[in-house]
Amino acid sequence: MNNSLTLAYLGDSVFELYIRCYLIDKGVVKVNELQKEATKYVSAKGQSLILNELISNKILNDEELIIVKRARNHKSHKSPKNTDIITYKLSTGFEALIGYLYLNNRDRLEEIIKIIKEKIC
Repeated sequence: MNNSLTLAYLGDSVFELYIRCYLIDKGVVKVNELQKEATKYVSAKGQSLILNELISNKILNDEELIIVKRARNHKSHKSPKNTDIITYKLSTGFEALIGYLYLNNRDRLEEIIKIIKEKIC
């Protein structure tokens, strides 16, 4: 298994790409508007809200929850810039999950992204 923070690094990029494509598909074409809308989902606050929805709706399986918890509890030497530590750690857990699924189970990643687009976005 890869390092939790490495998975989060990858997951951050992967999720942002999915969100950007989603917004363009919705018809958002102005760059400033795209950036403003994307930030709602790819920010630490947005990602932590999405993760909480996935958990409370029992979307994630046990293996996925372990990935999230491992990343969330990983000691980071970096302090969050624009958010509190709890939100930051939750978003790190979400990003690690996305990174892990990107590397190991793209079908499941697509399934979760679809749920996010349909129920959360």
